[in-house]
Amino acid sequence: MNDYYAELGVTREASVEEIKRAYRKKARKLHPDVNPSPEAAEEFKRVGQAYDVLGDPQKKAAYDQGVDPYAPGGGAGAGFGGAGFSFSDIMDAFFTGGAAGGGGGPRSRVQHGQDALLPLDIQLATAVFGGEQELTFDTAVVCSTCHGDGSRPGTGKHTCDVCGGAGQTQQVQRSFLGQVLTSRPCTACQGYGDIIDSPCFECDGNGRKRDTRTITIKVPAGVDTGTRIQLRGEGEVGPGGGPAGDLYVEVRVEKHPMFQRQGDDLHCSLELPMSAAALGATVPFETLDGSRDIDIKAGTQPGDVITLKGLGVTRLRTDNRGDLLVHANVRTPSKLTAEQADLLRQFAESRGEDSPAPKFQPVNQGLLGKLRQAWKG
Repeated sequence: MNDYYAELGVTREASVEEIKRAYRKKARKLHPDVNPSPEAAEEFKRVGQAYDVLGDPQKKAAYDQGVDPYAPGGGAGAGFGGAGFSFSDIMDAFFTGGAAGGGGGPRSRVQHGQDALLPLDIQLATAVFGGEQELTFDTAVVCSTCHGDGSRPGTGKHTCDVCGGAGQTQQVQRSFLGQVLTSRPCTACQGYGDIIDSPCFECDGNGRKRDTRTITIKVPAGVDTGTRIQLRGEGEVGPGGGPAGDLYVEVRVEKHPMFQRQGDDLHCSLELPMSAAALGATVPFETLDGSRDIDIKAGTQPGDVITLKGLGVTRLRTDNRGDLLVHANVRTPSKLTAEQADLLRQFAESRGEDSPAPKFQPVNQGLLGKLRQAWKG
């Protein structure tokens, strides 16, 4: 005689609910869709027979008296089709509590919206100081006609006649194990459990539509090309008017006609006449912070760097700023009047440079090389 209590792992004093829970647990583990091994298939069959007997009060009482309906001559049909065996129990075993095969119940029409990624072009001054900037973009918004319901105003939804609101349909199939119940999303309602009587003409029942939005974005000081700003809840609205996803804005800093950025520092070139470089001078200079006077030391050489502290880019999430580095570019006059040339010759003679001795050196890297060195430092 088969020991059905041992098959289910319960005692003889187990309640009907305890027997049912034990069967569900084993059936989920042993079902061919989950465990295709021949051993599992055989055990699944034995577990089904055990529940067929112990799950039926009359069969259980007879079994406790020594009558096994699955013993040779016991009178029960093979498989799971004996009297007292409910196909809904298989359904419970596989579609309750997140078991294999998918969760039970209808799908929700309300779903979370997707995130979106958009570029934002800003000027260098905005990257340095921060600021606000408007961004206009196309996205999914809640339908203004049905307000996310999906139904035309004045209409509604009705329970699906095919699945009865369950969102799933069941089908009994025969296999070498006997009869197995499977469940699939209802094709009539697409698994929602209800059907929209008259879809909204504006969103076609989706509860959302495409539209153009304009929002104001706060750009923090110190951003650079590639920096992403996250705006929670500003992404696309989900189907059924569901919660919106997040919007990610990727910054692109436009090129400036004068300044080049390297990290938190700004670089630029200042053209100086030869006389100013030799004698020194004070020149006005328009920075991003306004006009500043730059002191040119006497004897300034081409490529010398004048550092203006704290006039660079704000360091992200701090109040500190980098520097503004001005690279001197000394301009030698190419056209001289006779008088100017004579004066320059007199100047050269006074310095003993009228017949200079050649002094060759390795090629000067020039401004570009000095910029690279400054950037690396």
